[in-house]
Amino acid sequence: MSSKSKVSIVGAGGNVGSIVAYSIAMQGLSHEVVLVDRDIERAKGKALDMNQAASAVRTHSVVKAAESYEDVRDSSVVVITAGFPRKEGMSRDDLVMKNAEIIRDIVGNVKEVAPEAILVIVTNPLDTMTYVAIRDSGFDPKKVIGMAGILDGARMTHFIHEKLGYGAGQIRATVIGGHGDYMVPLIRYSTVAGIPLSDLLSYEDIAEIVQKTKHGGGDIIKLLGTSAYFAPGKAAAIIVESILKDSKKIYPCATFLNGEYGYKDIVNGVPVMLGKNGVEKIIEVSLNESERNQFDRSVKSVQDLIKILKKNQFIKD
Repeated sequence: MSSKSKVSIVGAGGNVGSIVAYSIAMQGLSHEVVLVDRDIERAKGKALDMNQAASAVRTHSVVKAAESYEDVRDSSVVVITAGFPRKEGMSRDDLVMKNAEIIRDIVGNVKEVAPEAILVIVTNPLDTMTYVAIRDSGFDPKKVIGMAGILDGARMTHFIHEKLGYGAGQIRATVIGGHGDYMVPLIRYSTVAGIPLSDLLSYEDIAEIVQKTKHGGGDIIKLLGTSAYFAPGKAAAIIVESILKDSKKIYPCATFLNGEYGYKDIVNGVPVMLGKNGVEKIIEVSLNESERNQFDRSVKSVQDLIKILKKNQFIKD
């Protein structure tokens, strides 16, 4: 990791963006952390607070608020968390179009000042917004990564521990597919201290965990009145860490498929190896018939959203 690395977070005034920036600064992952937000005064206040926190733990990270996209120039990584939340009466079509326009605007600004940056997308609907970022940026698709599977896997890990009552820190849960109702928890690839989950829990218990994982975000909204932010923010920071440290670690992320898993010109969540160049390898795990059917449905759900963008002339073939 370069001591002069620079990470910018667009949408840093929001909860998720703030957690991403805070995590990076607390770990000293990047020399410079830039907060980009429409509310510049709010970004300045958060930068001041984070700098003082960084001073308390004596990391070398310096946090600053961007006055314009010029402050993003030469960033190694740009994390995009900005987006429009779905409101009452808003259709799925409306949400997809609104956030696609936001992503287009951000990516257009970023590629002018940081054409070599790796983009980490957090905005929902995540897989579709990652696809939009790839199409609009013209970047190598391996340098545009969607945060999804790390978060979904973390939620599944929590629910496994909640059900077992032991094994904290030893649970490994794998979730692929799109970030939403059609995610695919891979029970065969989920373990506790290397022991298959199916050896520890009943079918009924595992089915309950799967459902809780799929609805984990919605449950938090019911309790908090807002979307989750600690876990999504930390998950995005883990991706940034893997890139900056060139760790070559494997995580499930939303990535562009070009023949892998039998699909082309689509984004979906699969295990990837992350390093300084972004997605350096896509790992193709074997799927049984049930897992394959679930994955196919997940891909179709993203294809359906992309059709909305094409129907509205936002994307042209």
